[in-house]
Amino acid sequence: MKIQQHLKLMATYNEWMNAQVYDAASKLNSAELMADKGAYFGSIYGTLNHIVVADTIWLKRFATHPSSTATLAVMVALPMPERLDQVMFDDLEGLKAHRQWLDSVIINWVAALTDEDLETVLSYHNTKGVPAIHSFSSLLFHFFNHQTHHRGQVTTLLSQAGLDIEVTDLLALIPDEAQP
Repeated sequence: MKIQQHLKLMATYNEWMNAQVYDAASKLNSAELMADKGAYFGSIYGTLNHIVVADTIWLKRFATHPSSTATLAVMVALPMPERLDQVMFDDLEGLKAHRQWLDSVIINWVAALTDEDLETVLSYHNTKGVPAIHSFSSLLFHFFNHQTHHRGQVTTLLSQAGLDIEVTDLLALIPDEAQP
C-alpha cells in the first residue's frame, strides 16, 4: 500500500472517530462537557476544542505547500489561532459543525495528494515562531497521530462519564486482503 493510500485511510478513520466522539459528547449537558477533569486541556470540551485548534494551525501550514494551495485554499481565510487552548466556538454544536467541515476538507485534500507530493518537505514556523523543515509525509502522520492521541483522552473522559463510544480501533477500517 502506498503512503497516499495509508493517509486516505487515516483521513477516513479520523472522520469516523470524530463522529463517534461528538455523538457521545452530545449526550452530556454543558456543565458535564465543560467540567475540568484534570486533562491536559481540562475538560471534554477543552480537549475537543484543542484538536480543532491544532488541526486549523496545521492545515493553514499545509496550505502553503505547493501541492495543497488549491485544495486547502479555504483554510487561508481562517484566522490563525493565537493559543492552543483558544476557544473556537461557544457551544458543542458549533464546534461539531466546524469539526465536520474540517473533516471533509481533510478528506478532499488527502485524496488530491500524490506520493510524489508526499516525498517533499514543508518549511513552516511553529507556534513560538521557530522555523522548521520536515518531511511532508511525516508531518501528515504527526497530524493524524496528534488527533488520535487527544481523542484517546476524550474517550477516557467520556468513559468516566458513563458513555461508551464502542469500537475505536483503526483495524475496524482496514480492509481484508486476499490470500497470496
